[in-house]
Amino acid sequence: MSNTNLEQLANSQKANAEVMMTLVRTAFSGMEKLAALNLAAGREFFNSSVSNTQQLMSIKDPQELAKINSALAQPSVDKMLEYSRSVYDLAATLQKEITSVMEAQYSSFAKNASVSIEKGASSAPVGGDVFSTTLQQMLQASTKAYDNMSQMAKQMSEIADANIKAASGGTTGANTAEPKAIATSKAATASTAKKK
Repeated sequence: MSNTNLEQLANSQKANAEVMMTLVRTAFSGMEKLAALNLAAGREFFNSSVSNTQQLMSIKDPQELAKINSALAQPSVDKMLEYSRSVYDLAATLQKEITSVMEAQYSSFAKNASVSIEKGASSAPVGGDVFSTTLQQMLQASTKAYDNMSQMAKQMSEIADANIKAASGGTTGANTAEPKAIATSKAATASTAKKK
């Protein structure tokens, strides 16, 4: 094994170690953010539960229970939706960071492979050009497959993002429609009671 081959091997190992360290740092950062998010959500849930319990314990008549019950449900739905959105945003950010590292790694691999194939073709015996052409075609096919997979992953991410936005819009619409429906129902009950 020549000195240049050993240097190439050492450089390759160093580059692979750096990529692994970047991925591990990204994973730890994501776990830290998720733990902080869960801790904040747990604290908020506890505080809200204590407050809700205190409000429910202070009720003196059934009509007040109906008012407080609907008032207590709305913030809980909003908080759960906000938590889901935050978890999705965190996952999307981590996916983008990992994808960018993997794209850079694949780009470097493809470039190095292409250079190696060209060097091999120039020093190959007669008929070696067929082998190097085949390797170039395989490299191009794998690059195209990788690009297609990356594009599909981005499209899936966009679809998931659109679904989250649509769901949050639908929930917000339902939350604002619920008090209107209750008010309409009360008005209809009151008008029916007056007719009797």
